[in-house]
Amino acid sequence: MLDRRIFREIDWPTILLMVLMAIIGIFFVYSAIYYQASQYVWRQVLWLGVSLLALFVLLMIDYKVLLNFAFPFYVFMNVLLILLLILGTRVANTRSWLVIGPFRFQPSELTKLAVILLLARLFSDYKEDVMSFRAFLLSSGLVGLPFILIAIQPDLGTAITFLPVLLGAYILAGLPKKYAAIILIVAFLVGFFGWNYMLKDYQKKRIETLLMPGQDPRGAGYQLQQSRIAIGSGGLTGKGYHKGTQSQLRFLPARHTDFILAVIGEDLGFLGILGIFIVYFIFLYRLFSVSQLSPDRAGVYLAFLSAMLIGCQFLINVMMIVGLFPITGIPIPFLSYGGSSLLTNVLLVGLVANVRMRRFVYVRF
Repeated sequence: MLDRRIFREIDWPTILLMVLMAIIGIFFVYSAIYYQASQYVWRQVLWLGVSLLALFVLLMIDYKVLLNFAFPFYVFMNVLLILLLILGTRVANTRSWLVIGPFRFQPSELTKLAVILLLARLFSDYKEDVMSFRAFLLSSGLVGLPFILIAIQPDLGTAITFLPVLLGAYILAGLPKKYAAIILIVAFLVGFFGWNYMLKDYQKKRIETLLMPGQDPRGAGYQLQQSRIAIGSGGLTGKGYHKGTQSQLRFLPARHTDFILAVIGEDLGFLGILGIFIVYFIFLYRLFSVSQLSPDRAGVYLAFLSAMLIGCQFLINVMMIVGLFPITGIPIPFLSYGGSSLLTNVLLVGLVANVRMRRFVYVRF
């Protein structure tokens, strides 16, 4: 449980930065859909409250205890993903959502937490300096299973976010060059097979638009064009809060989710986006630094993989809205609207904070 000495070690600055970004996100969700925002804003406020409650419950449980439940949690989440494919309600052409009355939840988001916990459990007692072939296959399979189940929902954007977690595990475990060559070969084969037999036409169009953004400005390239217009029209200081034409006149699609940063750019300009970047970089620096403070290997994996996932989602979203990455529906953590995403990312920060606040508990003198 959480005694007073450990309570003093809670990383309040990082938690406050996280809450600050979530509040900024709520303000700009309101700006993005100003004339229909009330239901979305209050839902996000409710999800933030639930997420913070879950965060402090998580902090009271030693991360060593959490690791004991990693495998059952992982199995449960994958069984749920399988059931979604069979019985799930189709929302926005995907079977990604668990729908119970007015309540909607995306289990694939919480599966990220299960994968990170299981990888940390797997490598908690790992003694090798270089990743063994067995560890390579096992870790790849553990991430590959939910990746495939989510990709065939189809939700390729969420599936892609599992790859930074696997990459982080490879980095920490010391991936040999020969295994990296295997990954490149498999990636090529998967890419060839996926392009010819798995990707939908609209997904192919998005990739083609990345290479030739002007070829279909009213179709696949529409979102990217409107995003660039929104950011560019904001100039240095922006048009003012909820005064952006691209969002208010509904030219910009998914403006309260995937393209919330474009709304911020239009409202507050380059200086607004720069401010967001500064806060985010400080936040990520604090997350990654915990991996150096951890007293054991499990804590290193929990902290590093959680920070890796949040950081890569941020990077992919930024690249997506400026045309450096295909538009795949990856929201920006804490800023974009979405309860499932918010809850999962808050819990990821909770894992990092959990490791930091117990960094002296397992030190042997």
